[in-house]
Amino acid sequence: MRAERKKEHLENYLRTGHEGNPLFSDIYIEHNALPLLALDEIDTSTEFLGKKIAYPLMINAMTGGGEFAMEINRQLADMARTYEIPMAVGSQTIALENGEEAERSFRVVREEMGEGLVLANLNANATPQDALRAIDMVQADALQIHLNVAQELVMKEGDRNFSGVLDRMRKIRDAIPVPIIVKETGTGIAGSVAARLAAEGFRHIDVSGAGGTNFVEIENLRTADQDFSELFGWGIPTAKALIDARNRVPDAFLIGSGGVRTSMDIVKALIIGADLTAASGEILSFLVHGGSDYAKNYLEQQFYKLKVIMLMLGAKTIQELKDVPYKTTGRLQEIL
Repeated sequence: MRAERKKEHLENYLRTGHEGNPLFSDIYIEHNALPLLALDEIDTSTEFLGKKIAYPLMINAMTGGGEFAMEINRQLADMARTYEIPMAVGSQTIALENGEEAERSFRVVREEMGEGLVLANLNANATPQDALRAIDMVQADALQIHLNVAQELVMKEGDRNFSGVLDRMRKIRDAIPVPIIVKETGTGIAGSVAARLAAEGFRHIDVSGAGGTNFVEIENLRTADQDFSELFGWGIPTAKALIDARNRVPDAFLIGSGGVRTSMDIVKALIIGADLTAASGEILSFLVHGGSDYAKNYLEQQFYKLKVIMLMLGAKTIQELKDVPYKTTGRLQEIL
């Protein structure tokens, strides 16, 4: 059942029509007419989990396992290796339940990535034993634990009790040899929640705000007898989630995801508080609709434009980019 559900998630993502708004358009940054830099001097590299990566973007979790996902995972891993960026696999629960065939669809990521950064992925109901198996499966550098309350509540067969989540996360943290990255799945982590997580020792946080992949709509497409369309806009816009989390937890490592589609989104996410950005749905769309070369061309364009924008801001490095001043406008300013 889980394998079929993951396939439906992929198919339904491609059918979704709700256009969320991460509110990056409400971030104003100012052109520098005297940058005193050459394009070749721009350095887009940064550090993540103790390793250098070429660009401040991660291919985020998007597919489950099984035969239908294996080739997608392989091609995503090939892109991550080509551009020296990290990749997170989708939820590995299906592999823990379904055995060798499903496991192979995840192992292909590490096989393709070589020494690159790979993140394992499980939900917060996992046990420490589950976590150790998931990490070993892909020789992971870190483990994503995803929080997906809205998705579970809309999913007919989803969870309804979230009372023990934090305790389970503590047990996993104490049992595994790699860092945990706590992430949402498209409805955002509020500043107050980020502060609570950091106080508990979870200092790698992916805010995964509203504006990107909409799992409420994806699950709604699987449910004929209920209509959750009024909740399609539920969640914290990514820009607000990042600003609030950075203000509440200044020393946390923040990942900005949720509606990151363009180089300008990457730039603005980094300026307002992200240490790294992540994308999933946009990359998947290019891959499914046009193949690997089409998706690679999309990434190459974004990385080139990232350098162009950094030069126009007078930022030679990612650290200098993060220090660029900004102002908020419109809806974002109102809700802040």
